[in-house]
Amino acid sequence: MTPPFILIGGPTASGKTALSVALAQRIGAEIINADSMQLYSGLEILSARPDEAERGGVPHHLFGVADPSERWSAGQWARAALDIAEPLRARSVPVIFAGGTGLYFKSLIDGIAPAPDIPADVRASVEALLARGTDGLRAEAERLDPQAASAIKPGDRQRLVRLVELVRTTGQPLSAIHAQTQPLIAPGSWAGFALRPDRQDLYARIEQRFDTMMEAGALDEVRALHTQGLNRQLPAMKAVGVRPLLAHLDGEMNREDAVIQAKTDSRRYAKRQFTWFSNQHADWTRLDAASPADNLARILDKFEKMDAP
Repeated sequence: MTPPFILIGGPTASGKTALSVALAQRIGAEIINADSMQLYSGLEILSARPDEAERGGVPHHLFGVADPSERWSAGQWARAALDIAEPLRARSVPVIFAGGTGLYFKSLIDGIAPAPDIPADVRASVEALLARGTDGLRAEAERLDPQAASAIKPGDRQRLVRLVELVRTTGQPLSAIHAQTQPLIAPGSWAGFALRPDRQDLYARIEQRFDTMMEAGALDEVRALHTQGLNRQLPAMKAVGVRPLLAHLDGEMNREDAVIQAKTDSRRYAKRQFTWFSNQHADWTRLDAASPADNLARILDKFEKMDAP
C-alpha cells in the first residue's frame, strides 16, 4: 500500500524539525522542506536550517537548493517537491513535508493556479515600475485587474508585483487563472498536523534563538548577501532578520537596535503563522508543542491507521 503523506506545520521555533526527524526515524520516512527561506543557500543560520546532527541521519530534501538571486514561487516549490515525493512513495517510502510556509501546504492540498514563467522583459518592466514607487504599481494593478487589486492591502508590494506580472504575461485576470486550480495531492492521501505552542513561551524561544543565531554568525551571513548587491525585493533578502541587519551594515541602525528589530519581526512573523494555520488549516490535528512524546504518538497512531491494508 502507498503510505500517506504527513504534513507538519506551525510557527517558527515551535519544534517542527525535531518532531519530523523523530517521526521519520520511526517510520523510515524522508523529509521534504516546506519552509520558503530554507530553500535558499546562504541563509543556513537565519532560516534555522537543520544541521547534520539535527537531521539525525534522515534524508532531507529541498534545503539550500536555490540561489538567493532566484525567486521561487509556491508553484515552483510544489513541482520540485512532488518530483521528489512521488518516486519515494512509489517505493513505499513515507514522505513528511515539514515547515512553516502555509502557502506551500495549501498549494499541495488545495491546488495552485497555473504559474507561467514570467518573461525577463516583463519582470524587468515591473521592477522598473516598482522602483518609481508603490503608487504607480498599484495604479497599474488596478488598471489590469481592479477586482484583484482591491483585495491587496496597502503596502503589499509583493502581491502587487505578482498580480501585474501574471496579468501582463497571461492577458487574463487573476480570477480566470485561479479557476484552473486543482489539488496536487489527492484528498485522503495525507494527514496534516499543526504545532500550537503557548505564545509567550514561543516568543521567549524566538528571542533566545536569535541571540544564538547572532553568536553563530548571522551577521556574517547577511554581510555575505550584502556584498552580492542583490535586489532587496528578492525573497531571500526578505528573510526574517535580514532587513534590520542590512540596515545595520548600511550604517542606518546600530547592532543592538537591529537585533531588537529582528526579534520583533520574528514575533510578528510567528503571529502571522498562527493566524494562517488557524484559518487556512483549521481541520488539521492541533499539537501541543510542549508535549513532543505525545505529539509523536498521536501522529504515529494516525499514520498507522491510514497505512493499514
